[in-house]
Amino acid sequence: MNSLVTDSCCQVFCGYANTTSAVQIIRIVNIPNWYFEKVIFPGQRLLFEANLDAELDVYTSRFGQPVLVKQIPVVYLQVEQGSDSISGTSTKVMSN
Repeated sequence: MNSLVTDSCCQVFCGYANTTSAVQIIRIVNIPNWYFEKVIFPGQRLLFEANLDAELDVYTSRFGQPVLVKQIPVVYLQVEQGSDSISGTSTKVMSN
């Protein structure tokens, strides 16, 4: 985890799956003093914690250059702990 956020009240458990045939880079950069970046291979799934206000940027490579292919609000990636349901664009959203 690349977490510098200490306020756990706004942290949610999230999941993302690369359902494409291309390597992807996922980033969260819209939270001050916090940076998250991972390389996700085709078919790979990732569980992580992030601020509820975060937005996941998904990049792929075209002609050797990174291309932003989608932006996903973290709230749509939120999963219940213990759940193995992870998709490429959204997962089960918890209700409070």
